Amino acid sequence: MISLPFALLVTATLGSVLAGLSCSIAGVFVVRLNMASIGFCMSHAAFAGAAFGLLVEVDPLPTAMLFATLTAVLLAPVANRAKLNTDVVIGIMFSLMIALAFIFLNLSPGEAASGTALRILWGSIFAVSEYDVLFLSLLSLVMLAFVVLFYKEIIALLFNKKLAQASGINTYVFMLAIVFLTGLAVSFSLKLVGGLLVYALIINPASTAYQFFWDFKKIMIFAPTIGVASCLSGFVFSLETDFPIGASIVIVSALVLAVSIAVSPKRRRRSSASFA
Repeated sequence: MISLPFALLVTATLGSVLAGLSCSIAGVFVVRLNMASIGFCMSHAAFAGAAFGLLVEVDPLPTAMLFATLTAVLLAPVANRAKLNTDVVIGIMFSLMIALAFIFLNLSPGEAASGTALRILWGSIFAVSEYDVLFLSLLSLVMLAFVVLFYKEIIALLFNKKLAQASGINTYVFMLAIVFLTGLAVSFSLKLVGGLLVYALIINPASTAYQFFWDFKKIMIFAPTIGVASCLSGFVFSLETDFPIGASIVIVSALVLAVSIAVSPKRRRRSSASFA
């Protein structure tokens, strides 16, 4: 088992809690609105942005945010201009971002094989700083405020986008806000979970909550709860096994999701209906 200084232990624990909270809230929207492929692409865009930050020797966080945000904003216009399905454009941009990330790491003098580059790939307890915890705290507050202040509009959007638009809700603004907040959650969690794995922290806890609940309030409560529990459990698992923390969190969250699918009351209800 890894022994950590108390200050680092507190910082890493808080980072795990806040990353689980913010990513899981974003995941509720991503899963319900069938935006999983966008979230997948944004996570790897953030990874490419962080790698670019290493190349130009600046803080990787702002460049990760920039790449993730630009990718999300450009998806729809590029798809419309090229007359292609959005999923096709997402697939192209995903492969492009991965290629750029490895090119940036390869060009970074002395960094590609360094601990910094590996932390961007896999995540690290030691990469999380007090500033990361502060940013994640602010992001979590903003996301909670967004849900509370615009609860009715969000419910309408999640229920039916076209009906929400017909009722006078500016769905474009809300979709843009959701994409932007998701990009921030990905970027701020990058150091802890890693660019190749942070996507799972968005999808798995929210998908687990959707296995059990129909009510949005319950999903919004239990998805972050599952996300936080998965991060803390993965953190402990990482300390016990000396595995990368990002991989440990993903393994735990995937196991929880697998169990939830096996015992899901929704699955049992669908099975009963198919035999009726």
